[in-house]
Amino acid sequence: MRRIISVAGPDRVEFLQGLVSNDVARAPVWAAMLTPQGKYLADFLIVPHVLPDGTEALLIDVDARLADDLMRRLSMYKLRSKVELADSGLDVARGTGDMPEGAITDPRDAALGWRLYGEKGGDDGSDFDAIRVARVIPETLVELIPNETFILEAGFDRLNGVDFRKGCYVGQEVTARMKHKTELRKGLISVGIEGEAPAGTPILMADGREAGTLFTRSGGRAIAYMRFDRMGEGLRAGEARILP
Repeated sequence: MRRIISVAGPDRVEFLQGLVSNDVARAPVWAAMLTPQGKYLADFLIVPHVLPDGTEALLIDVDARLADDLMRRLSMYKLRSKVELADSGLDVARGTGDMPEGAITDPRDAALGWRLYGEKGGDDGSDFDAIRVARVIPETLVELIPNETFILEAGFDRLNGVDFRKGCYVGQEVTARMKHKTELRKGLISVGIEGEAPAGTPILMADGREAGTLFTRSGGRAIAYMRFDRMGEGLRAGEARILP
């Protein structure tokens, strides 16, 4: 389930620009809100839209389970900004077939198809988990965990979710340092899997040391969060074998 928050008012772009990881002026974009320590709080799509009453706004398309907390945080940062925050009353439909009039291409990856904002939601039956596994695209509250995930380890730079040239935003300093001054030692990758193991199962080396965590699976492939220095033969997740 998704919630669609509207951000209206003359300061709407400037207001969000100081809070999120991507360049709002280029919307539609995918972005995240971070803690001051650079850890993930929520991810969402930001989409320009004209509301039914003719008001120009930015829509924030977010997982419904994170919407209340996100609205609270946005309200906290609002201060004297000339913006109006509200539930838009809109829903989102998505699919991978012919794009309807008024839809947008998902800014994360064109393989995710289109999204259309209006009165009707739902999808066209596409296997979005299969697409995500094939393209290593993380999902809210599955691979993306509030107060734990670092967005570069989750592939936000590869998936057009962060802009390193825009101005400052909350968590920007840590994110920039990870990009320019360190080599990532952990992150989301695609792995092969033989056997059964639920999402969240630790991936262990042959000697019992933890190498990562298994997440979304589709067929014989899965998304896993891995320590790159512990990749190799003999990895297992419960009873399942983990392969390159």
